[in-house]
Amino acid sequence: MISRRRALAATAAALPLAVVGGAPAVAGVQESRRSRAHRMRTVFVAGDSTAAGKSVSAAPETGWGMALPFFLHEHLAVANRAVNGRSSKSFIDEGRLAPILEAIRPGDFLLVQFGHNDQKREDPARHTEPWTSYQEHLLQYVTGARARGACPVLLTSVERRRFDAAGTALATHGAYPRAVRALAAEHGVPLLDIAALSLALWQKLGPEPSKRYFHWLAPGESPNYPDGVSDNTHFHPPGAIEVARMTARALRSEQVLGAHEVRRLSADIPESWLTWHEES
Repeated sequence: MISRRRALAATAAALPLAVVGGAPAVAGVQESRRSRAHRMRTVFVAGDSTAAGKSVSAAPETGWGMALPFFLHEHLAVANRAVNGRSSKSFIDEGRLAPILEAIRPGDFLLVQFGHNDQKREDPARHTEPWTSYQEHLLQYVTGARARGACPVLLTSVERRRFDAAGTALATHGAYPRAVRALAAEHGVPLLDIAALSLALWQKLGPEPSKRYFHWLAPGESPNYPDGVSDNTHFHPPGAIEVARMTARALRSEQVLGAHEVRRLSADIPESWLTWHEES
C-alpha cells in the first residue's frame, strides 16, 4: 500500500514540466494548485454491478457507488460510471473508459474495481487472466488517469457472501486480488484492499446476519422480485452503505484523502438517503 505523498509524486512524474523563458513555471503550478483547491474535484468510479447505480425496477438492489457520496466531503463530487456485467476488458472495449478520461481533470480521482466478471472463462468478451491481460487492462486505467494529472486508485474486488460448513467466510476471487496488489505495488498506485476488508466484515457478521446485507428476498417481499431472490454477490442498502463506508475509510487510511475530505465514517446512514434512477 502507498501513501498519498508517494502517489502524488508518481502522478507528477508522469506529467511534463511546464517551462516559461527557460525556467520552470512555478507560479503557474502554484496557481493551478490554488485553482484545484477552490473547485469541486471529482471521484470517478469505474467498475461492475457491485458498484453501479441501479434503476427503480431493480430496487432494493444497490451498488456501493450509490452510497459513496454520503462519506465524502460535499466538495468532492462522485461520478459513478460503474456498469453491470463489465470486466476490466469489456469496460474498455465498449468505449466506457474513454469518456472518463475525457472528463477527468488534474486533482480528480479514478477508483477502479473489477474482477467479478474477469473470472468468467466461458465469456471471451469479458474474461482476463490475472497475471497477464487483467493487469494489462487495469494499467490502462492507471496510465490514462495519470496522463491527465488525476490520481488512480486500485481496489480489490468486494467479496461475495460465501461460507463453509463451519461458518468461515471464504474468498471467491482466486488470484485476481493478488494480481491487483502486485500491480499497485509495482506501479506505485494507491491500493484499497476491499476484498480483505469485506471478507473480514462478512466473517464478523456470520452466515445468517450477513444475508441482510446482500440481495436476498423472500417471495412476495418486493414487487420487483415476486418470486424472491437469493443473491450472494449484489447488495441491499445496508451492504452497499457498509462497503461505501469501508471504501471511504480506506481512502483516508491510505492517505489518498485527508481527514477533512471524509465524513460520517461512524455515523448511521438512513437507507432513505439512497435513490434509484428511472429507466432510460
